[in-house]
Amino acid sequence: MDKKVAIVTGGSSGIGKSTAALLRASGYTVYTLSRHETGEESHLAADVADASQVQAAFARVFAQTGRLDLLVNSAGMGISGPIELTSEADARAIFDVNFFGTLHCVQSALPYLRQTKNGRIVNLSSVAAPLSIPYQAFYSATKAAINALTKALSNETAHFGIRVCAVMPGDVRTGFTESRRKTPDNGLYPAADHAVAVMEQDELGGMTPHTVARVILKAATAKSPKILYVAGGKYKLFCLIEKLLPATLCNKLVGKIYA
Repeated sequence: MDKKVAIVTGGSSGIGKSTAALLRASGYTVYTLSRHETGEESHLAADVADASQVQAAFARVFAQTGRLDLLVNSAGMGISGPIELTSEADARAIFDVNFFGTLHCVQSALPYLRQTKNGRIVNLSSVAAPLSIPYQAFYSATKAAINALTKALSNETAHFGIRVCAVMPGDVRTGFTESRRKTPDNGLYPAADHAVAVMEQDELGGMTPHTVARVILKAATAKSPKILYVAGGKYKLFCLIEKLLPATLCNKLVGKIYA
């Protein structure tokens, strides 16, 4: 096949679906991956939290196409609630999907990306990585871990010609808001419900998935990609402020936004 081949996880909805459509329009052969069957020939049902399912899906794509040029790790989930009251099971669940799901896909993709040469990996992170959000601590933690993984992996795979980067969106209008798992505050954290409401209102009024998909395409096709991209003009400003201000002051400002 002459056309470049991409796998997009979380590709049945939201940012992943928009990214897959944009990549197809740009000339890629795209396979999407998510937990649920869609009936589409180019869709693979696999749970990213299950390494064996991921390995089988990637092997199937390579058997059909003989190449893999791009992996976009878009699958993810969210939880909210006070750290103290969040169950270990919920905390592990979000890491299983957001972090270990990404890891499984990266480890499955690398042998094929090495064969194709000049491959790309684009991980979906979040502005919540550098700006840790109260009552969304575990989501922020998974995305901070994605940034760390991306930076280390970029150096480790450079000699293979494989470029790795992460895209950090701000608030996006997707079904992610509705599907978020919520831990009740039980009256111990009276600010929690208001903070989550503010966060969800921002998401519902946020940018479109297509806006983020355009940044992902840029990261996937740039001749010399940056290690981190921010999606959304005002969020670029937020990330700049985070770099310039003392950490304590910046963290207090974030707290006031959700107070």
